[in-house]
Amino acid sequence: MQAQPAVKKKIKSVSYSHWGYFFIAPFFIVFLIFQLYPIFFTFRTSLTDAMGWEKILNNNIIGFNNFKQLFDSNSLVFGKFWGSLGNTMIMWFFNFVPQLGFALILASWFTDSRLHLKGQGFFKTTIFMPNIITAATIGMLFMSLFAFPVAPINTFLQTSGIVNMPVNYFRSVEWSRGLISFIQWWMWTGNTMIIMIAGISGINPSLFEAALVDGCSSRQTFWKITLPLIKPILVYNLTTSLVGGLTMFDVPHMMTQGDPNETTNTVARFIYTQGFTGSHNFNMASAASIVLFGIIIIGSLIIRYVLNDHEPKPGKAARKGAIK
Repeated sequence: MQAQPAVKKKIKSVSYSHWGYFFIAPFFIVFLIFQLYPIFFTFRTSLTDAMGWEKILNNNIIGFNNFKQLFDSNSLVFGKFWGSLGNTMIMWFFNFVPQLGFALILASWFTDSRLHLKGQGFFKTTIFMPNIITAATIGMLFMSLFAFPVAPINTFLQTSGIVNMPVNYFRSVEWSRGLISFIQWWMWTGNTMIIMIAGISGINPSLFEAALVDGCSSRQTFWKITLPLIKPILVYNLTTSLVGGLTMFDVPHMMTQGDPNETTNTVARFIYTQGFTGSHNFNMASAASIVLFGIIIIGSLIIRYVLNDHEPKPGKAARKGAIK
């Protein structure tokens, strides 16, 4: 008798690929509800006459009149909006430039194999620690330190004979802006440093070894190898700092309330005061938010363009030759 061929049983394979959609679904749901929808709602509100809580939902479309007021030098909000933008840029500049410089120096020291710095973990933790403290807490701390007329700083300066009379720091434009810039620098230098260290650690160690064999100094290694190769990290830090700086709110709001004479008033505070104080001009607050959103996008594109390498693209003939 002829043997019957063995029947192969089909094994059902189980696919788990669809479960990935369930894991990423929460992010997209939260993004659509709490980020994308508010952007569209804000843009629509900027085109309406929504003034007051009763008209936040029941309003009329009036076109770009709110935007015209922001760009019209004769309007009441023109000076306040652009003045607050100028204040924001000044305080952001004087906190981010030293922040980036200190972060680069510290990151290069901590990653330099020639220095062999001891206690790196302690110093990294100490420098990063201000970043985990809430801005409101830090604002209250510095208000207590620099209060007028009796506070630790004024008491120390008077007992040391440095000043004869207590100084009202929050009535001085330079001191107010300087303190806010210092706080922002102190809070975010550690975060920038950690990101820089991660970027430098991702560079191929053989490049540093080759530079060491060739007799390059630490400064030459930093300028010729480290800095060019961490350009993507610099783009990221500049972009996130620009976003954070232009939306600065909590520290100026807690410490100075925009004083003296609105010289520390930021764009975020302008939007807040327009929408949530006085007559509740939600339409103007929304228009200012959209303009700020556009400024951030333009600034981010400029940063990306300036720091990216602009090598000439090969022509069609060169590309065809490369393909062949």
